[in-house]
Amino acid sequence: MSYTALYRKFRPMTFNEMVGQEHITRTLKNQIIANRVGHAYLFNGGRGTGKTSSAKILARAINCLNPKDGEPCNECEICKAALNGSLTDIVEMDAASNNSVEDVRSIREEVNFLPTKAKYRVYIIDEVHMLSTGAFNALLKTLEEPPEHVKFILATTEPQKLPATILSRCQRFDFKRISNDDIIKRLKIVCDESKIEITQGALNIIAVLSEGAMRDALSILERCIQDGENRIDEDKIKDLVGIPKFDFINNMIKSIIDCDVDEAILCISDVLNQGKDLENFLWEMIKYVKDVLVFKSCNKLELYSKDELEQLEKVAQSVSKERLIELIYEFSELQSTMKWSSQKNIVFEAGIIKLCANVIQSSGNVETRIDKIERYLKSGNFARQTQSSVNQTQQVRPTYQNVSNVQVNTVKPVNMGDKKTQQVHYEAGNIGKSWPKIVTNLKNTGKIVLYTNLINTEAKELNDMTVGIEFKKGITPFCKAILEKQENVRELTNQISIACGKEMQVKFLDVSKTIDVKPSIEQNIQNFASESEIPFNVIE
Repeated sequence: MSYTALYRKFRPMTFNEMVGQEHITRTLKNQIIANRVGHAYLFNGGRGTGKTSSAKILARAINCLNPKDGEPCNECEICKAALNGSLTDIVEMDAASNNSVEDVRSIREEVNFLPTKAKYRVYIIDEVHMLSTGAFNALLKTLEEPPEHVKFILATTEPQKLPATILSRCQRFDFKRISNDDIIKRLKIVCDESKIEITQGALNIIAVLSEGAMRDALSILERCIQDGENRIDEDKIKDLVGIPKFDFINNMIKSIIDCDVDEAILCISDVLNQGKDLENFLWEMIKYVKDVLVFKSCNKLELYSKDELEQLEKVAQSVSKERLIELIYEFSELQSTMKWSSQKNIVFEAGIIKLCANVIQSSGNVETRIDKIERYLKSGNFARQTQSSVNQTQQVRPTYQNVSNVQVNTVKPVNMGDKKTQQVHYEAGNIGKSWPKIVTNLKNTGKIVLYTNLINTEAKELNDMTVGIEFKKGITPFCKAILEKQENVRELTNQISIACGKEMQVKFLDVSKTIDVKPSIEQNIQNFASESEIPFNVIE
């Protein structure tokens, strides 16, 4: 006897056996009992949700010789003939391969003949959205006013592709995605009848992987028993469908959160050595980060074991919700990049290293800035502005454009006693006069790219902690990338700090568009503090 696939072997035979579509089967049974069956139906829904099975059950039920409560008996002559495929009055047509006008015209000619055995001639047209425009037009008149002995059942996954004239002539039933609980219940029945041993965790994984499609769930289950062993656990399913183990995913996410580049590279090597697909691995990482975010928000997840939940909870406690959301978007962007790349491994590794480096850079800047502020406040060395500086703040100053889009960099300068940096003599306390020498020194020390981007710029001391570098011609994206390199920031901060005689911040200012403005709120506060002889300084 030939082998029968599980999804065919366990195809529902009655409406009561349908999983997760009670809102539809109840209506259809009531129509059959009341003898109010329509002439045309449209079954719409995702793959594997029971559209074709319902169509076959409905075709048998309306022709059954001994129906009971709207269900086919599956024992009478008509039902048996329909089940073994010998009943010519039930016609199944695949519109994906029979979508021409000629195919529909053959139906128009056949509908004029009475059924041979059954009460109704039933046409089940699967994937009906694949019909051509001409085929739809040819079907339209027959679908609108078919003979009394003809019924049409159309099935599709994309109802939006059907003409409105077709939709308006059918009773539409929307098959919903089957819940994980319903899939698990059905899988348990199948496993019991097939004598398959399966763990609860494995059932959960199959339900999640099937994405609401019962047929997909049965296909995954069948794939797991093809090796001859009727015992299924979580690891077996993950190995067969190419899902990386939980430890791989958890360790990778932890290494990214902890900025551990070495550990991240080791994780990638382990995944590659296991023969896993990196795109699938990245997709699992996205889902895992999403689960961590959900757990952090509502403290509840259902599809993880107790040990896995403990590890997941540790990850959730070590990262903020904002960072998790950022990771989801960054992983999605990396996924798109990998999709169009011929060197997926290289792109994946570079993307992971970049994620770790970005976190290190962001974290380092914040910590340095906080440390500088704390040291400044503890020192008590708050500058008191003179009357001349007050007058300067009252004058009209240019507005710095796009300042918010440019990063403020703070890097601790190297030792002031460094011999290299002392070769140039700066005029202490006057950064404006020292700035041309700083720029020239960059050229002499081989920083040509940085030098060319700083030509025609000016430096001004914005406050006791910050020096602003003004770009009168604007800051281009390329220039911004050069300026934000850590080695360039370090060099600039070091030179400026030496010229000022103290540690300073560097701020890049785009003054390509200057307009006259009234003194800002910060300037007014500064003026008030100076006039009142209050030791107060506004820090930008």
